[in-house]
Order: sequence, then structure tokens, then C-alpha cells
Amino acid sequence: MRDLFDDLKAGEPESPMALAQRAMRSQLRRRFYEQVTVAECEGRFDVLLDGRPVRTPARNPLGTPTPALSEAVAAEWRAQTEVVDPGTMPLTRLVNTIIDGVATSAPAVAEDVAKFLASDLVVYRAEGPEGLVERQAAAWDPVLAWARDALGARFAAAAGMIYVTQPEAALAAARKAIPHDIWRLGAVHTITTLTGSALIALAALHGRLDADAAWTAAHVDEDWNMDFWGRDELALNRRALRYAELQAACQVLALR
Repeated sequence: MRDLFDDLKAGEPESPMALAQRAMRSQLRRRFYEQVTVAECEGRFDVLLDGRPVRTPARNPLGTPTPALSEAVAAEWRAQTEVVDPGTMPLTRLVNTIIDGVATSAPAVAEDVAKFLASDLVVYRAEGPEGLVERQAAAWDPVLAWARDALGARFAAAAGMIYVTQPEAALAAARKAIPHDIWRLGAVHTITTLTGSALIALAALHGRLDADAAWTAAHVDEDWNMDFWGRDELALNRRALRYAELQAACQVLALR
């Protein structure tokens, strides 16, 4: 188990592309188990392979706080056929990261999320063309409105890429919404780094955005460029990997 997943960096989820590239370079292990089950142990729900607990790269039990979340992890293990491919197990990778990394460095992870607030994706708007301006407004204005109404965080949108200092009151209010629970924090951190927006991640945390809506909001500019210049197969493959990571993070938020 350790050899399969020990490429993960403690405390900082690695990019989906880097994980996929490393998985492709290494020889995949043949599936070595028959049954995957979930069992309660010491207040958590562990994933078991043929009755033996799965271990994270740091040798911690692969267990979560809820049976539903652990069953979702177990489903990834059941879905493996002839080989065990970590590249197809984004939820397991995220759970590994939360257990081994976020649990031991939660303040640093929360601070990393907070850093995005000062220059959040949804704040900086294009000055043109008109179609792109309209798409950004349609996707991002509701996020800013939600932050204002639900968090009391009034962020100022800016046209162009010149840095705009956000009100300290807005930053402080949004910071308070960053979760302390390591499971939600790990998921929020993943969504933040994948989207470039802590506000999108917080909106997902509070149920304002689902995985599809968060993904769409984060890729307004990229989608506009693809509509204009055409779609590239390699870029679409990279997007699929990142989307799987975002879906896994949203699963954690929903099942925690």
C-alpha cells in the first residue's frame, strides 16, 4: 500500500497532472485482494482489504469519520480490476493527503487558502471582448454576491490585471469561513488550488456551488479560449484529471 501512494507530499496535495505522470512512469501493481470492506475502529471507519486495514503512505489507517465517505473510498478499491491504478483513485489520494498531511499542518493549510483571497480569481475581470466579460459576470457575480450576503465579505471586482487591495473587513470575514475540521479544510484547499479561487471553494463548502458549477466558474476564461481557438486533446485530458480531483473534494464535503 505504501509503495502505491507514497509519492504524495505531506500537507500539500500535489497537482493531478504530476500524480498522473508519476503513475504512468511506475509499474502498476496487480490487484492483490479479493474483498473490500469498511469497519468501525476507534471512532473512525477503516477501509479493509481481505480483512486487513489499508495504510496510508505514512502508515496511518486509511479511515474517515463517516461510513459513507469510507464506502466511497472503498468503491475506488473495488473498481480496480487486474491492476491497482492510483491515477483512477482521486478520493483515496485526497484522503491519504488529509490523514498524513492536513492533520499535522492544518494552520499552514488554512493560511494557504487564505492567501488566495487577496487576489481571488473571481475578482479580476477582463476588459474585453464583450462576450467574455458577460460570461465572467454570469459565473462570478453570484459568488461575490453570496460572499457578501452569507459571509459579510464585500469584495471589490476589478477590470484588468492590476492588483487591487481588498478591504480588510472582507478578507477577515472570509477567513472566518475557512473550516477548522481537517476533512473540510483538506477539501477546501484542494478546490482552492484547482480553481484559483478560495471564494469558489467556500461557496462549494456551504452548498452554494456543486462540483459542476464550481468547475464551470473556474474555467470561464479557458472555455472561452477553447471556443475561440479550438479544443486540444492533451488539454482536455489534463482537464479530466483535474476535474476528478475536484469531484473527490466535493465528495468529501458532501459525505463528511
